[in-house]
Amino acid sequence: MSRPEWISLIALVLAVGAIVVAALAIRRAGGVRGARSAAATAAAAEHQPSPEVTGDLVAFVANPTKAGASALRDAAIRACAARNMPEPLWYETTLADPGVGQARAAIARGAVVVVAVGGDGTVRAVAEALAGTQVPMGLIPQGTGNLLARNLDLPLTDADAALGLALTGTGRTIDVGWLRVERDGATVDGAPVDGATVDAAVDDAAGAPAASRAEPPAQPTDHIFLVIAGLGFDAAMVADTDEVLKARVGWIAYFVAGARHLHGRRLHLRITVDGAPATALRVRSLLVGNCGRLPGGITLLPDAVLDDGWLDIGAIDTRGGLAGWAQLFGEVVLQGVGMRNGLPGKIGRIDHSRARRLRVVADRPEAVQVDGDVLGRAREITVRVDPGALTVRVA
Repeated sequence: MSRPEWISLIALVLAVGAIVVAALAIRRAGGVRGARSAAATAAAAEHQPSPEVTGDLVAFVANPTKAGASALRDAAIRACAARNMPEPLWYETTLADPGVGQARAAIARGAVVVVAVGGDGTVRAVAEALAGTQVPMGLIPQGTGNLLARNLDLPLTDADAALGLALTGTGRTIDVGWLRVERDGATVDGAPVDGATVDAAVDDAAGAPAASRAEPPAQPTDHIFLVIAGLGFDAAMVADTDEVLKARVGWIAYFVAGARHLHGRRLHLRITVDGAPATALRVRSLLVGNCGRLPGGITLLPDAVLDDGWLDIGAIDTRGGLAGWAQLFGEVVLQGVGMRNGLPGKIGRIDHSRARRLRVVADRPEAVQVDGDVLGRAREITVRVDPGALTVRVA
């Protein structure tokens, strides 16, 4: 190879080498820049402010005996974080306080909505604290009857959906009812009602189911109800319901208990409606309701509306043994689909009326319940409506 050819070859090798070195340098520089860029991005992300917490403070009052309460607490924390809300307050009910004190504590700490997590007893306790405060109540039903949630068409089995409505649902103003036990003694104003004797109460009690005889006297205080309060058969049925059976089969346990009271005695009552003269009634049960839908598709008070400023009254009576109860069942089915049987002489009937305030006096102590919670026995009660006292989160 001649000298010029060697020189050309060496020049070519040097040129290729220079190109390779330059390429490597460029690649390295790019990697450094990329690393620096990634580091800068990471640093920027590290110093990026977290989403601002701007939402309202929410409190939950939960019955810890209900299944899934712990998981629901975690879900509530996540749901509030997803909506830029502060971490929610969480209170648990106790035997000594079923929720009233916890809800009041939540209001004192600035909660703008209080969510009841539990059955009808928890809902009623939270509502008692919130009534008249304008602080709305959310509902996550976890009970057997779930009466208020049922009448508001809230999700009964989808806790996540109920949680969403409790946090961001629309507020609906509803009425509440208050029942006050005025007397629980053996006489009213020193004398039996309508000439009935106190001895008759002893005779009838001797044949009553053990659970009914064992009920303690009701305490003289005001009790809130959101759905239905009752005196007589319905309260005795609730008091006699087996808790173990209720845990297994749900609301059907009430029907089992009710069967044991089908042949119980009729009540002798005097009722005063909105200050009008008192009238005498003989009934199996007297219901006073804010709304009327119950489990199993049963509608006892078809005219009841949650926000009309009235309480609906249902006077239930049967005669003729099982035939009367059978006709009563037919009445309930018919009115549930919007039909009424106005024929006279029925042996099973529900007579409907309404009031804003009523006083009921019985000839002997009778079982009393509010929204499925038995208060005990009473001879005299007063019931009144508190229009628009409570706001509830709904769809």
